[in-house]
Amino acid sequence: MARQDYETFKLGDWELQSGEKLVDAHIAYKTFGDPKSPAIVYPTWFSGAIADNLWLIGEDKTLNSKEYFIIVPALFGNGQSTSPSNYPVEGEWPRVSFYDNVRAQYKLVTEYFGITHLRAVIGWSMGGGQTFQWATQYPDFLDLAVPFCGAAKTSLHNQVFIEGVKSALLAVKGIQSAGSGHGAVLASEQTLRKWSDAEKEAGLKAFGRGYAGWGFSQAFYREKLYETAMGFKDLEDFMKNFWEAWALSKDPGNLLAMAQTWQNGDVSKQEPYNGDFEKAMAAIKAKTLVLPAKTDLYFPPEDSEYEVKCMSSGIGTLRVFPSIWGHWAGGPGDSKDDVKWLDEQLSEFFKNNSGGEKLPIR
Repeated sequence: MARQDYETFKLGDWELQSGEKLVDAHIAYKTFGDPKSPAIVYPTWFSGAIADNLWLIGEDKTLNSKEYFIIVPALFGNGQSTSPSNYPVEGEWPRVSFYDNVRAQYKLVTEYFGITHLRAVIGWSMGGGQTFQWATQYPDFLDLAVPFCGAAKTSLHNQVFIEGVKSALLAVKGIQSAGSGHGAVLASEQTLRKWSDAEKEAGLKAFGRGYAGWGFSQAFYREKLYETAMGFKDLEDFMKNFWEAWALSKDPGNLLAMAQTWQNGDVSKQEPYNGDFEKAMAAIKAKTLVLPAKTDLYFPPEDSEYEVKCMSSGIGTLRVFPSIWGHWAGGPGDSKDDVKWLDEQLSEFFKNNSGGEKLPIR
């Protein structure tokens, strides 16, 4: 077995927003750079392992470990942090929110690393959701926030997309969804923590093929970029050896757990906002660069425009990826032109907001 290439921080029994708890929980993380440098938190995305974030870190990039102390924390449910695949307690997985994830990351940052202020939080997709969560949950704790191809609140349309792939996965076990933001309707003998090999193969392949229509845009497929840019010989090759291969590398229980977190995403679901989304967005103090993709089917620019509109004057800036790669414009590094564009936006934003940078105090 390969050596574990990340660290873990024990949280104990972790109380959740839902009133449930994760028993003997831990958060997985990896760091880059000198802990004395200004700190950046860069959370993982849906299904992503810590290593899947590394494409945006390097000495030739804005996220340079010679300039910053970069912390990559893993989502609950990703298979590295506490997840259905490594959870020692039998029964249903509890409902875990973005709030629960960010509170755990805050504990890691403050109690383990002794950091009292962050230079920035940035993230793609569900990492973008966590970025918005940081900016509203701990508004005085960070200078900059850069959510790219993500959202502060999961839209109804996005919930429907997730419900489709979730239901395809559950159908293999003869189980129905309990609805958006909820788990499954389980009979007494049924479980989502144990899957036969046949169930995994059929369910995950269906999940991957369902996802294929959403991850990239209509124009991406029209232009056949899966052939010219990614090297697949035809559409079926792409479906099998990109989408099915991706899904088959995951644990179905973990995907369902993260999907539930995603569907429930909403930064207003916390004190002192109590469901007032506009109030939550107006409370953001960190300078925020919101980067949607023009052709993203998950998080369209219209949603991002409203997020920025709700922020206080001078806080939010909106720039749109001029890309036909859809959601994949924001990661995980497959479109080299989009990586270049993103890094240029980060570099400019960091330079233009260099004032007031606070070093970590310990």
